[in-house]
Amino acid sequence: MSPLRVLVTDYAWPSLEVERAVLSAVEAELVVAEGGEADELIELAEDVDAILTCWKTLPAEALDVARGCKIVSRYGIGLDNIPVAHATDLGIPVTNVPDFCLDEVSDHAMGLLLDCARQVTYLADKTRRGEWDRDTRNPIPRLRNQTLGLVGFGRIARALVPKALSFGLKLIVYTPRLGEDAVKPWGEAAASLEDLLGRADYVSLHAPLTPETYHMIDEAALRQMKPTAYLINTARGALVDESTLLRALAEGWIAGAGLDVLASEPPETDNPLLSLDNVIVTPHAAFYSQAAVEELAYKASLHVAQALRGERPDNIVNPSVLKRDNYRLATNGRSA
Repeated sequence: MSPLRVLVTDYAWPSLEVERAVLSAVEAELVVAEGGEADELIELAEDVDAILTCWKTLPAEALDVARGCKIVSRYGIGLDNIPVAHATDLGIPVTNVPDFCLDEVSDHAMGLLLDCARQVTYLADKTRRGEWDRDTRNPIPRLRNQTLGLVGFGRIARALVPKALSFGLKLIVYTPRLGEDAVKPWGEAAASLEDLLGRADYVSLHAPLTPETYHMIDEAALRQMKPTAYLINTARGALVDESTLLRALAEGWIAGAGLDVLASEPPETDNPLLSLDNVIVTPHAAFYSQAAVEELAYKASLHVAQALRGERPDNIVNPSVLKRDNYRLATNGRSA
């Protein structure tokens, strides 16, 4: 029997040693895409038993030709790059790693907030230019008793809560169907997104990217924010209408922004967001620490190993697939 084959569409760390070590236990070899473009993935997927994917968009056509594929395992939390509904129709379970980088992203969000509030990058850039003064683009507020608004209340947002409280921030949260009791011990549930935007001094985005949340921060949303408020985004770039955000920043609708994610990554060098002095942009690095990526690689590849052994993998995000007649893990062994 030929060795099992696992397609890796892309990865964001130096090597695949962890994956190879985990998958060697099921005698599986890696097929690593070079560029991860749609045509390449469709070609490579035809004869694979599993797929590991990070940020590259996985085309539905790749799943169509991957007739022996037992699982799609996501390196991370979000699922916007995977056609989950189509995978379900084909009987393929999809997994993610829901506890990935909770400390790292919440730390990064807090770091961006502090940088915006204290204008650290702005002052450091002036110092490098030989300008030894404390004049800043915006007045520096006292952080204690200002209000942080969390849009979305998943695990990362919850990990941010004690960090924000330690700086004396007040907290309000908006997410659909959020009960007051969920935040009552330490904060307040906003009546609506509009309510949160109008009251927060810092708006931190933690929502998944879905058709409903695409460009949720649009002109109407940005005009509802205080002119002294900052937008923090460590979630997904497409939550924000960037052309409108550019106007908001240039025209002073809001004070500034701290962005770890953009709609298109990497951005073009002439992206005007990169030239504004009231914007901090980091290169989708909030998830990163050595410990986090090693743990991620282990857990995502472990899901694949479980599936290739015919076991139910951890963290299936499309559990309805388990009841389908064509569920590909209903019997052990490779698909015909």
